[in-house]
Amino acid sequence: MKFSPAHLPLFQAITVTAVIAMILLTTVWELWLAPLGGTPSWIVLKAFALMLPLRGLLHGRRYTFQWYTMFILLFFMEGVMRAWGDKGLSQMLAGVQVALTVISFLSATLYAKYSRPSLQNKPAA
Repeated sequence: MKFSPAHLPLFQAITVTAVIAMILLTTVWELWLAPLGGTPSWIVLKAFALMLPLRGLLHGRRYTFQWYTMFILLFFMEGVMRAWGDKGLSQMLAGVQVALTVISFLSATLYAKYSRPSLQNKPAA
């Protein structure tokens, strides 16, 4: 598939949707479904960390998409470790987290690539 700057709204929508899904997943996971240690804990605050890039992503700020690609790798690593080490529902939720991080990483990377200024005034080939 060939991408172009015309696909930027799609990349932005996918990234924002994945971030919101991860915020919801983290909140319900750590408060109700399978909290770490068996009881709800302060670890749910990691959902607030996912809110940090949300404004810039919603406004289509290229710089936010660029640093977000490094930031989301922390959640990818956590998901891989918990998918490896946890059992039961928590392991499945970690797999969902890994999938969401991969999707958002790819879409944010594509957004950053195709939103560069040198492509903005160029006609699609």
